Amino acid sequence: MTELPALSGKAALVTGASRGIGYGVAEALVARGDRVVITGRNEEALKEAVERLGADRVIGVAGKAHDLAHQTEAVERAMEAFGRVDYLVNNAGTNPVFGPIADVDLDVARKVFETNVISALGFAQKTWHAWQRENGGAIVNIASVAGLAPSPFIGVYGVSKAAMINLTQQLAHEFAPKVRVNAIAPAVVKTKFAEALYEGREEEAAASYPLGRLGVPSDIGGAAAFLTSAQSDWVTGQTLVVDGGIFLNAGVG
Repeated sequence: MTELPALSGKAALVTGASRGIGYGVAEALVARGDRVVITGRNEEALKEAVERLGADRVIGVAGKAHDLAHQTEAVERAMEAFGRVDYLVNNAGTNPVFGPIADVDLDVARKVFETNVISALGFAQKTWHAWQRENGGAIVNIASVAGLAPSPFIGVYGVSKAAMINLTQQLAHEFAPKVRVNAIAPAVVKTKFAEALYEGREEEAAASYPLGRLGVPSDIGGAAAFLTSAQSDWVTGQTLVVDGGIFLNAGVG
């Protein structure tokens, strides 16, 4: 790992960060000097991520995002270790169902909303009460372009991300002026989570993007770093689409 910059004096909590987009976000925040708590379900994968990111600046808290006790533990660990939680990035998500929404099992749909939406609200509430209400900060919710337009075969996931975008706007309204709340809506990013959308046909999938490639976790990490920086101090309630230009195709032919 390259030499890290001096500490920024800021601290962050990134959920679902043992790999993929969450790891990319944590990596970007550590690279600018922030200290970070990362969460994930797999304790071993989380330990490995902490070692790669730098155990002197990163703490891992294992657990399921929708578990209230886990949410409390993650925020408390950040406060105990760093004395603050300036930034929250809600990245933890799930999509266990692939197919028409008309046939989706409603218990599965509930699980998707519990993880993708309710857990984000829970982490936001706990971070707000622990630090941000009095001291300010920023929250970034990782949504999806599937939350902006219908997507074949991932309808429940898309509806949950649409709810997350609306949650972002509601939190931005209620948490202002001290806390800014924004969302990022990625298109397909090369992660294990999204493999079903491009595996075995990456070149074909990438060809549909005006920028000629699928996303990578650092693309989203850079966007999250911007939305938690002073450069975005007058931005709140917005959804930043990071999609390689794929939405441009909506107006073609």
